[in-house]
Amino acid sequence: MPAYLRALASRNYRIYFAGQIVSLAGTWMQQIAMVWLAYRLTGSALVLGTVAFASQIPILAFSAFGGVITDRLDRRHLLLATQALSMVQALLLAVLAWLDMATPAHLIVLAFGLGCINALDVPARQAIVVQLIDDKADLANAIALNSFMMHATRFVGPALAGWIVATSGEALCFLLNAGSYLAVLLALRAIRLPADAPRKPSSPPLQALREGLRYAAAHRRIRASLLLIASLSLLATPYTVLMPLFAREILGGDARLFGLLMGSAGAGALLAAVVLARRSDTAGLAALVGRSVPLVGLALALFALTGTLWQAVPILVGLGFCLLLCVAGSNTLIQTAVDNDFRGRVMALFTMAFLGLAPIGSFAVGSLAHAFGVRPTLIACGLLTALAGLIYRRNPGGRH
Repeated sequence: MPAYLRALASRNYRIYFAGQIVSLAGTWMQQIAMVWLAYRLTGSALVLGTVAFASQIPILAFSAFGGVITDRLDRRHLLLATQALSMVQALLLAVLAWLDMATPAHLIVLAFGLGCINALDVPARQAIVVQLIDDKADLANAIALNSFMMHATRFVGPALAGWIVATSGEALCFLLNAGSYLAVLLALRAIRLPADAPRKPSSPPLQALREGLRYAAAHRRIRASLLLIASLSLLATPYTVLMPLFAREILGGDARLFGLLMGSAGAGALLAAVVLARRSDTAGLAALVGRSVPLVGLALALFALTGTLWQAVPILVGLGFCLLLCVAGSNTLIQTAVDNDFRGRVMALFTMAFLGLAPIGSFAVGSLAHAFGVRPTLIACGLLTALAGLIYRRNPGGRH
């Protein structure tokens, strides 16, 4: 394999990668269709923020215990269960949308249900990667390829979803997502993992959770990376909640333009994933992350000031590029530093920081935009993100 694809030399990771790339394309389509459906039904920034809040608050509430479970049970079996449940959730959305029975309450409840599933699914997916590669030196490359996979599908999925929603409606997106879970279920069935090494006797769940928290807090690099990701989730990533309003009210577009804007950020993230995949080690990665965070804040503020599509697209490409460098770079720094006995719990903390805190940011940003407007809210988020980046750069964990 070329150096930037070296993790794909591992059979198990190659199968997992193929299944995930199909499933994630469907996931992005569902996410775009669900946000657009919520906006079409209500036209309210507050409802958009509430749907995003409902989908992610269970991750904040339950992921820590999901990490404890991940460190105790077979991760492949956990993923088979969570992916099957996610497929059922997508089918329910498809039926409601097809029958024109969907209401904001339905969307909020089903978003909450998916969030509960993801509270276990995401830590397990993060933690299983190290088991799928034959050479542990390829772990950083596997994480970069995971980011490439997510953002390649992020580039294709939103654009395709925008076209499908505009021509056929949201129900077809939900149905295609349900079908996409078959790919990852088949891949998980085909994976052949070696027998787990003997594990230490399990502590009681609450004690195991406290041990994981103490471990992360005592490890300088892990602590700095988790705090940075938490800041980005509260301040930077919620910009996507406001994208439907920006597409329609500022740029005067429809679902296709919404998909194009989301796809532009995905294209930048895709490019950043390629850059990370070409790196041979983690030397200088923390410094690269530290330089990227203030640029995320700058791009966010500039995007808020745009008034035309030709201005918005390149700024979103840059925003997606820098944001992916921060998130995937921090993930790599954590995964290469963590002891395997704590991997599930620490990756659960990463999940909480990245996805679990996002609902608080989404709800706050949606509420502020409802009260003060989209542009002032995004400018404030950009300035605060830049400040968080400067603090990270001064932290010893962010300078190596």
